[in-house]
Amino acid sequence: MTGSARSSDGLDDRRKRLLFRCWHRGTREMDLILGRFADAEIENLSDDELVQFEHLMDVPDPDLYAALTGKMPPAPDYANGLFDRIQSFRAGPVA
Repeated sequence: MTGSARSSDGLDDRRKRLLFRCWHRGTREMDLILGRFADAEIENLSDDELVQFEHLMDVPDPDLYAALTGKMPPAPDYANGLFDRIQSFRAGPVA
């Protein structure tokens, strides 16, 4: 089961693009991590957080997955509050 459980109705174009990109990363693991986070949080992200999120979308899946799962420290250029929120969200219970 992969794919957004959230409708993009009511989102601005920027958020719609991010939501789509989160669910179409290229690896199922990253789709599930970023897609679930985006489903829950995309509507409430500030402009600064959207910039950080867009930056994370450019990080290669293997590097981002390793950092989010704690197998390696995140690179300083994307170790920020949003990264921490995604990491905490990922560690939480899956419904």
